[in-house]
Amino acid sequence: MSNKTAIIIGAGPAGITAAVEMLKETCVKPIILEETTEIGGISRTVKYKGHRMDIGGHRFFSKNEKVMKWWQDLIPVQGEPAKDDIILENTEKQYVKGGPNPEKEDRVILLRQRVSRILFLRKFFEYPISLKVQTFTNMGFIRTTKAGFSYIGSKFHKRDEKSLEDFMVNRFGKVLYQMFFEKYNEKLWGVSPAQMEPDWGAQRIKGLSLSKAVFEAVKKPFMKKDKSIDQKGKETSLIEQFLYPKLGPGQLWELAADEVIKNGGEIKFESKVVGIKTLKGKIISVIYECNGKKEEIQADYVISSMPIKDLIVAIDDIIMPAKVKDIATKLPYRDFMTVGLLVNKLKIKNKTKIKTVSNIVPDTWIYVQEPDVKLGRIQIFNNWSPYLLKDVENTVWIGLEYFCNENDEYWNMSDEDFIKFAINELVKIDVIDKSDVLDTHRIKVKKAYPAYFGTYKKFDVVKDYLDTFSNLYCIGRNGQHRYNNMDHSMLTAIETVNNIKNNISDKNNIWAVNTEVDYHEVKTDSLEEDVNTVNV
Repeated sequence: MSNKTAIIIGAGPAGITAAVEMLKETCVKPIILEETTEIGGISRTVKYKGHRMDIGGHRFFSKNEKVMKWWQDLIPVQGEPAKDDIILENTEKQYVKGGPNPEKEDRVILLRQRVSRILFLRKFFEYPISLKVQTFTNMGFIRTTKAGFSYIGSKFHKRDEKSLEDFMVNRFGKVLYQMFFEKYNEKLWGVSPAQMEPDWGAQRIKGLSLSKAVFEAVKKPFMKKDKSIDQKGKETSLIEQFLYPKLGPGQLWELAADEVIKNGGEIKFESKVVGIKTLKGKIISVIYECNGKKEEIQADYVISSMPIKDLIVAIDDIIMPAKVKDIATKLPYRDFMTVGLLVNKLKIKNKTKIKTVSNIVPDTWIYVQEPDVKLGRIQIFNNWSPYLLKDVENTVWIGLEYFCNENDEYWNMSDEDFIKFAINELVKIDVIDKSDVLDTHRIKVKKAYPAYFGTYKKFDVVKDYLDTFSNLYCIGRNGQHRYNNMDHSMLTAIETVNNIKNNISDKNNIWAVNTEVDYHEVKTDSLEEDVNTVNV
């Protein structure tokens, strides 16, 4: 493998992982071509006036031991309390003996508590569902009764799972589906779940159902609190703790990128791939544009995390079947915007038993199921890491997440107009007072979510075509047109390098990450371990 080159398209988690593993496991030189000036893709950390924004919210949790070790080898877990634990005099956390002190060092990964809730009817519902009196009080007797009978009915009359709606109704009943899933998913995807393929549910919430959530809620009071980092036996939607870099997810990927450079790899920024030359079933070179000039670079291997539709357009194969191009170029995506909002305080009160700095609500994120606003989710950055903002004791730094289509009316709004719109929505649902807003910042992300409708149902035609190129490997979220989490994206890269190292031509193991139940749940001595991670 000496003197060979792997061109890696994209410097997100998949691309960076591929480069790190390539340098560790082979003699192949990785060259990363990144269209932007930043590392991490959607997992980057946005810096704004001394504050940091996590685009999308990234819990560092995986049931795959290799991934967990990969993260912790790069950034060690805290050995001393963080700023908020010191303020709260929190003595319950278990720290890693000899680990770094986050008050003195930046290269440290924090152990954080997971709290996610749903805002519906202007009330908070725990996610996953709990059996607390407050849950039934919020729902009301009539809704609770209807939900119960609806769930029982779904057990006797299983739907043929032709859509995402069918998938969810089978697991929660129609009433709970309509209350807690339908509107949020319409916001996320821009179409009804009835129009979507069930694959998204199979990949994101495959192990969760109402019965499992209730069982967990019933046994929880009788179980010893799990303070371990891995919580390997937990369904991922039910985990209570996760790891999180002190300065946000981008910190980890920036450090990993430094390792790539230090060990002999290259990263070329502002380098957009515009062409891919092929010959006899192999890719021979990649053409990229940088500062208005086109450059061509020879390739022994090409590892792509760029959107499938853009990859297909770039390939110069004159015998590409017309249907492949038609399916690929029509693959749907959802784009994404986050408004960072710095406020004096939140209007919503902390009525939980969880202690927080300034007694703000403890949520890392809140799903907004309210149908009268476009807002999809609220992140509270204080609860991810107290180091994401300047003054954790006197201000609250939140992210308002919106799902849209590039060039629709919301995407094309000016920053000033859209921020006003977002603030008004937050005021409308009684989360803040407008007078408490101190500063704002807006971020746009193209092709954040590969979607599961339209020509996606014929995606295998495109996949099979791409696999005809013996030295092309598709990895990551956009590279596989699959809603992967970070650990899944990393595993596609790890499997790819393993295939190259061992001269394995079959790519089914790469495509199998985050798809097949057996792949996730049966631990073997290979990389095929449990990689089920969920962010519903």
